Amino acid sequence: MTASSIVLMSDRRVAAIPVHDRGEALVDARAHGLRVDDRKQDTAGAWAHVRQDVLTRLQQAQALLPGGVKLLFIEGYRPPSLQRRYFEEYSAELVRAHPDWRAAELREAASRFVSPPEIAPHSAGAAVDVTLVDDQGRELDMGTRVNASPEESDGACYTDAPDLSDRARTNRATLSGALTTAGFINYGTEWWHWSFGDRYWALQTQQPAALYGPVELP
Repeated sequence: MTASSIVLMSDRRVAAIPVHDRGEALVDARAHGLRVDDRKQDTAGAWAHVRQDVLTRLQQAQALLPGGVKLLFIEGYRPPSLQRRYFEEYSAELVRAHPDWRAAELREAASRFVSPPEIAPHSAGAAVDVTLVDDQGRELDMGTRVNASPEESDGACYTDAPDLSDRARTNRATLSGALTTAGFINYGTEWWHWSFGDRYWALQTQQPAALYGPVELP
């Protein structure tokens, strides 16, 4: 998949997908055998939550990994207010760098890295940012850090970016193989971002509706 062929979150086709929410609860991944990183932790523990079926599929993906390799859960649920703040902050960063860009150009560019708030998979509890670690908890070489922007990484954050080392490419393939088999889809601008049941997933898998929409943590 080339950069030009990636469907971005800002694409109108994503927002056009209806949501028939299953009503599944948000559950805490820390209580279900997954290794959860604390770099995105918040006082409410929101970051460690995902919908129940998303958690089940993460557990399936974990079981599919080779010996000595584990998933590291970085961030799951993101409250809509936080998603809006992230989108606005990154958009402002792009405005400073590209003052001549039109609003539509800014929205499209911003959506490479932060989803527009109204359709954000994280705010539906349907997305998770993950990487791989070894038995000692050391992160494997994935070519960039998790959450490296396109600007910071010179595009290496794209899942199928060229010029990756053989090791990084192999590790990305290992991650992709397990998560894809468990039913997740990747957002091609972020190797670490995977989702199930959201609008983007529905579009990419040709489903008539999303299973999960924006939700608030109880």
